[in-house]
Parts: sequence; C-alpha cells; structure tokens
Amino acid sequence: MELFWYIVLMIMLTVYIILDGYDFGAGIVHLFFAKEEKDKKAITNAIGPFWDANEVWLIAVGGVLFFAFPTLYASSFSGFYLPLIMILWLLIFRAIGLELRGQVHNKMWEAIWDKAFGIASLLLALFFGIALGNVVRGVNLGMVTDGVSTVEAHYFFLPLWNPTFSPTAEHLGIIDWFTVLLGLVAVVALTIHGANWIIFKTNSGLNQKLRKVVFKLNFVLLALVIISLSVWHNIEPNPFHNFMEYPWFWIFPLITFTGLLGLFKVKSFKKEGIGFLFSSLFLFGGLTTTVASIFPKVLPSTNTVNPSLTIQNVAAHEYGLTVGVYWFVIAAILVAVYMFIQYRVFSGKMDDVGYGEH
Repeated sequence: MELFWYIVLMIMLTVYIILDGYDFGAGIVHLFFAKEEKDKKAITNAIGPFWDANEVWLIAVGGVLFFAFPTLYASSFSGFYLPLIMILWLLIFRAIGLELRGQVHNKMWEAIWDKAFGIASLLLALFFGIALGNVVRGVNLGMVTDGVSTVEAHYFFLPLWNPTFSPTAEHLGIIDWFTVLLGLVAVVALTIHGANWIIFKTNSGLNQKLRKVVFKLNFVLLALVIISLSVWHNIEPNPFHNFMEYPWFWIFPLITFTGLLGLFKVKSFKKEGIGFLFSSLFLFGGLTTTVASIFPKVLPSTNTVNPSLTIQNVAAHEYGLTVGVYWFVIAAILVAVYMFIQYRVFSGKMDDVGYGEH
C-alpha cells in the first residue's frame, strides 16, 4: 500500500510540475522577453484560464502527503519552514500580479504588477529546483552534532545557507552550490517549457523569437544537466546504484534525454504543440530519474546516526491507506472530468480570451 500511495504522490507531483511549470515559464518569458503590450496580453491569455486550477495540484500533493506519509509531512514542513513560507508569499504575489494588473489602467500600476508576476515566477522556479536539490542531497536528520542527535531522529531544521555554502557540511543550509545548480536547471527548463506553451497556445508575434530562445537555452540546459551529473558523485558516492539494481529504471533517463534532444529541433517543428510535448517529457523524465535514484528513500539522512526517511518508515497505518483508496478513485474521476472539460473548452489558440481585462 505504501508503494501505491508513493506512486500516486509522484504522479500528482509530476502533473503539477508540468502544468504549473508552464505558468512559471510563461512568467519568466513575460519578465524578460515581452516588451510590447500585445505580447504581454498574449502571454496572460495563454495561461489565464489554467493557472489557478494548475496550482490546486500543489494543494492536492500536500493533502496526499499529509494523509499517506504523515511523518514525512511533519518532518518536511518543520525543517523547510522558512523556504516554504517564502514559496507561499511568491505564489501569492504571482497570483495577485495576474489579477490586479488589469484593475487600474495606469502605466506605473501595470509595470509594478508585471514585475511582481515575472519575478515571483522566476524565484518560484528557482526555489522548486533548490527544493529538489535538498531532497537529493539529504538533510541532517536529528540535527546530529559531534555524533550525537540533539533532537528527535526524524526532525531537522535548515537555515537558508551555511557559512561554507557546501552541500557536504555537517550543518547544512537550504542553499548551497549543489542546490543552486539544480535551481538553475529548473529555471532554464521551465523557461523553455513556458515558451513552448506560449508558442502552442497563441499566435503572438513573439513566437518566432521564442523558438530561437528555446533552441539557444537548450544548449544551456544540456550543459547544466551534464555538470549536474558530473558533480553528483560529490553528494552520493554511488549515484547510479538503483539503476544497476533495477535496470528498468533506465527508462526514466532515456525519457529525459529524448525530451532534451528533441528540443534541439524546435525551429523545424510544423505542429506547434510538439515542442511542448518534448519539454514535458524532459520534466517528467528529470523528476522521475531523480526520484528513482534515491528510492525507496524520500528524504536521505546525511549522518550515520539516524536512518533516512523511506516510504516504509514514514507511511500511515495500513488500514487508513486502504480506506483512502476508495476516496481517491472518486476524486480522480472528478478531477479527470474537470480537466477534460477545461482543456476542451479552452482548446486551440487563446489570443482572444482577454484574460485580466476589467
């Protein structure tokens, strides 16, 4: 049962990254590349009917985490308290940037909320990448000092950074050179993803420029991925042990590089949705590859005193997990129907939606 709910949780998290990921990417494109008002409107039209529904997946992930893996929920939400509050504020500013911009037709007012939307989107992409880096790197469970746990074995707390900025220090921080590296991977990948969504859903004058941007950024993404893989052994001495033990796990890196290499042909795609498909493949493959590399761990311990958190030692009671399956089936059907209707109603180009006009 633990494995079932773990798979459910990862599927929901992947859906969130792909769906809200194009929102973040669109915000980054809006910040750096949309100079004219018509281009800004095209971007907000492309994500307007979807962004709030996409964010519900994050709430759903938190709900499943609380229900199925309460120990992990308690540990993570206390240990990562500071960055989670920052993410909450960034989500708020991103949302009100979209909603308040059209309330007053004044250049200064619009410029303020444009920046709020764009900068919040950029920082959210960075922080979610840094969060993934923290999970890969692990944390000092029990806050061990000189070989002795100072708190309970599943508890930890991280400041934003430590003085050494090192991912191998005894007392870690949220931000170090390794987590920042994965944060940059996330920023570049989601910028590409958002640009592909804009190309797919609009006839904006930006589209040709965005194709060139995606092509160039893909070289940056490839370089960052190669660097990340080459330094991974500094964090995990044997980073590919799971792939050797479970050879079918190699399908996940294969999907990742299929998406990455496919994006190099973005300028020649005749169907505008193909680029979005490849960037979705990269995001799906990248997340699942990372998860597979640490399985069955969900939060590794960086010390030898306290064990890592795994899907077995953080799961709820078997009875609760079993009963929850019935409610999950009902919820999954409702969500599937809702998403089918939403994407059916707003199929095609979104240039004339007029989102944010009041």
